[in-house]
Amino acid sequence: MKLPDNKGYFGEYGGKFVPEVLVAPLAELESAYAEAYADTRFWDEFNALCHNWIGRPTPLYFARQLSAKLGGATILLKREDLAHTGAHKINNTLGQGLLAKRMGKKRIVAETGAGQHGVATATTCALLNIECVVYMGEEDIQRQSLNVLRMKLLGAEVRPVSSGSRTLKDAINEAIRDWITNVSNTYYLLGSVVGPHPYPMMVRNFQSIIGKETREQVLAEYGNLPNYIVACVGGGSNSIGIFYPFVDDSPIKLIGVEAAGKGLSSGKHASPLMAGRTGVLHGARSYLMQDEHGQVLTTYSIAPGLDYPGVGPEHCYYKDTGRVNYTSVTDNQALDGFHLLSTTEGIIPALEPAHAIYYAAELAKDLTKDQIIIINLSGRGDKDLDIVSKATGVRL
Repeated sequence: MKLPDNKGYFGEYGGKFVPEVLVAPLAELESAYAEAYADTRFWDEFNALCHNWIGRPTPLYFARQLSAKLGGATILLKREDLAHTGAHKINNTLGQGLLAKRMGKKRIVAETGAGQHGVATATTCALLNIECVVYMGEEDIQRQSLNVLRMKLLGAEVRPVSSGSRTLKDAINEAIRDWITNVSNTYYLLGSVVGPHPYPMMVRNFQSIIGKETREQVLAEYGNLPNYIVACVGGGSNSIGIFYPFVDDSPIKLIGVEAAGKGLSSGKHASPLMAGRTGVLHGARSYLMQDEHGQVLTTYSIAPGLDYPGVGPEHCYYKDTGRVNYTSVTDNQALDGFHLLSTTEGIIPALEPAHAIYYAAELAKDLTKDQIIIINLSGRGDKDLDIVSKATGVRL
């Protein structure tokens, strides 16, 4: 079955739950993307810039020391931390930026939590000479001040959001309001596989370059496909990006790792797939963290990029069908993963993929060396050093 269907549904999830004012802009976007998708010149430009500007393909790296320390499976890292700007986000912003330019839009608005999508959007807008406005919650601005400076240096305007929890959910709300107000000349560059159709499909397709490369690389180096692929899940773009090209390979176990924060029983977490219920947020039906009245709950994670109360509809479909196994990792466990990779491989990961690193490390201990685990190392950790220093009591 081809997903999504022509109405944007992955099973019962996804769709377009939007005010009337956005019906026409979304139809315009869907039509423009369909035309671009069928145009080889669009993909030629995208692929050329992926190679010459982003630095793709990113390596598939054998974590020799980590594998030896754990004494189990062979662990490989898909090094999205080595992509331009330091995370996987740039794949999607380049694709959507080229689409916005093709549509004749003069202005791009975006939201950001960890700051990496904001940085990637600002970087793409600088390349394409398009005005850029990034909405960011005040809480995230404090946690990610380095990325705020990077966005400003790249020419973007960063607009603080003081409503709600002052994090990613609220930044998305404000970006959508801006888009509604300025829809004639503005493109909304959504940063994950969430939101109304066609965004989950578009972002997945741009990010699937991660999994396509991974497939070619592991076959070339090892002669067979991996046994496990592990990736963190917030909105879910890095994980869908690496999972999607392997979805039809049923022997491969795909594992998505959510943020358990202080623990699922504490209520301070960001695990809608593990502890949420079906609802509608930001224009799509998915699993959400919500109370018995349907009010969206405040989320929490030490990793700003995982601090979102919903998740992409394709992930919800894979959960229900059992194609992907979802689990969660706490803050303290993620910090263990953060330190583990730093000290064994000389690679400081972002706190988001540190969740996947911890889970994969525990998984590897009970496997044999002929079994392969691939971890999507979706970003580098310099953005998180202040958070880690405060969490561990080390003064910078």
